[in-house]
Amino acid sequence: MKTDIVLVVPIYAGAVEQLDQSYAMHRLWQAKHRSSFLAEIRDRVRAIVTGPGRVDAELMDALPKTEIIATQSVGTDHIDLAAAKARGIVVTNTPDVLTDDVADLAMALVLSVARRIVVGDRFVRDGKWLQGNLPLATKVGGATMGIVGLGRIGQAIAKRAEAFGMKIAYHGPRAKAGVAYRFYPNLAEMAGAVDYLVVSCPGGAGTRNLVNAEVLRALGPEGVVVNISRGSVIEEPAMVEMLRDGRLGGAGLDVFADEPRVPEALLPLENVVLQPHVGSATHATRGAMGQLVIDNLQAHFAGKKLLTPVG
Repeated sequence: MKTDIVLVVPIYAGAVEQLDQSYAMHRLWQAKHRSSFLAEIRDRVRAIVTGPGRVDAELMDALPKTEIIATQSVGTDHIDLAAAKARGIVVTNTPDVLTDDVADLAMALVLSVARRIVVGDRFVRDGKWLQGNLPLATKVGGATMGIVGLGRIGQAIAKRAEAFGMKIAYHGPRAKAGVAYRFYPNLAEMAGAVDYLVVSCPGGAGTRNLVNAEVLRALGPEGVVVNISRGSVIEEPAMVEMLRDGRLGGAGLDVFADEPRVPEALLPLENVVLQPHVGSATHATRGAMGQLVIDNLQAHFAGKKLLTPVG
């Protein structure tokens, strides 16, 4: 008999196909009546699989036989980790395999804002080039990038930025041993000293509104903020207001506070480049993330060591 698993939201299609072959899958997002759906499988489900779909204490209590929650993501702010720990449920995520893709997108956003790539594309498509040249853009070489969170992804972003001739500074809970970049214990101070502020720290309560109005004011009307972390890390209303009135120079955003809803005030702004949370969205990376979910489930049910446990 196959082990029962609840899939909270869709994940990579290839991974779902493999899961369907090995497990009895129950797709929560397709349920017409959530409570009756969960009640029917209450005492059979042993695992919950999610992408960034919310897994809270209520869901865990509705599925009390759950042993493992496996998420196809690096971030775990969508999972109530304290509730999982209290119930003896192990949690796994998918780090490392998406580092390069997310770092690539961060650098692409920096370049897109600085060189006005999206504006230039629209300029050509709208026939405006026939009427004159696009206004000059900004050079990234020689500029300073301040990275908020110099973990795996932050270091990969720094490596790419250095290849473009940028200088690097960083902020985090503490200075990292063996890192030559300048460390700023005060984020607002770093924001005032850099041209591009790239957010790559984890989401969650500990970093909520870390990049607040004070930090954004320090970054200033010539500064650009890039976020490939979580929308919760930036004080979004303050950012929107400052972008709109010119007190912040620009933004490249892959994440938002209330996805997929994006503040309407951002939509007409030419100094802002928007993406629909696609940092890891390539076939190769999503495939690897999905495989890591599967491998963690297989290890758990075989009584083996988990590959990427959280905490």
